[in-house]
Amino acid sequence: MLHWLEIINEQYPAGTPLRDIYMRHCCAVASLATEIAWRRQLPIDSDLISDAAMLHDVGIVRCDAPGIHCHGTHPYICHGYLGADMLRAAGVPEEIARVAETHTGSGLTPEDITLQSLPLPAGRDYMPRTQLERLICYADKFYSKSGTMQRKPFDVVRRSMAAHGDAALARFDQFASEFGRVD
Repeated sequence: MLHWLEIINEQYPAGTPLRDIYMRHCCAVASLATEIAWRRQLPIDSDLISDAAMLHDVGIVRCDAPGIHCHGTHPYICHGYLGADMLRAAGVPEEIARVAETHTGSGLTPEDITLQSLPLPAGRDYMPRTQLERLICYADKFYSKSGTMQRKPFDVVRRSMAAHGDAALARFDQFASEFGRVD
C-alpha cells in the first residue's frame, strides 16, 4: 500500500511554509480530480486519484522558486521529471510517477522542449497518456501555489494555456472535452 504522506513527510517538514503550500495545493488538486472523476463516472480508483494528486508536485522541493519557499538548484520546469525520479527511487508505482512526469502545462512534446529550449532530459515522454495522467494534469491547471490559491475560473486557465501556444491550448481543450468544464 502506498503511503504518500510518508514520502511528503520526508521531503516537506511539518510546520514549514513550503509544506503548507504543498499540502494546500495538492489537496485542492486531489479534491477537484476526485470530484471530476465522480461526476464523469470515470473508471479510476479514488485512492489512486488521491495518491497521484498528492504526489504530482513532489519534485518542487528540488527547484529554485523562492516565491513558494523552494530553494533547490533546478529550474521550476524540471519539477515534473525530478518528482518522477524521486517517486521511482522510493518504489512508488510507475503509474503515479508518470503523473508527476507528465502534468506540466498540458503536457510537453519534443517540439515544445526544442522550441522553448527547455532544460529537460531528452528521450522522455512528457505527454499525459493515461486517463489518470490527463485528469491530474487538467485538475492541476486550476490551482496555483502562489497568491490566493483559490480555484481559477475556466476562462482564466484557458487564457493562460493559450499563452503557451495553439498546441498547448488544443490539448487543454481536449482535456476539457473529456473531463468537463470546471467553473
